[in-house]
Amino acid sequence: MKSRRSNSQGNCVEIAELPGGQVAMRNSRHPDGPALIYTRPEIEALILGAKDGDFDHLIASRN
Repeated sequence: MKSRRSNSQGNCVEIAELPGGQVAMRNSRHPDGPALIYTRPEIEALILGAKDGDFDHLIASRN
């Protein structure tokens, strides 16, 4: 699955469910490169944290 916020420069993150319930995350510009493997609770915490704004300080201001 590729983020709908992906842009034409290829700055994309892809996420896929693996057999056994783990979740893989990789940079779409490097499909043969390494993937980060998360448990379902880990990816859930990451996604919920992003939704809650826990990582907003890491992105450029949009003002």
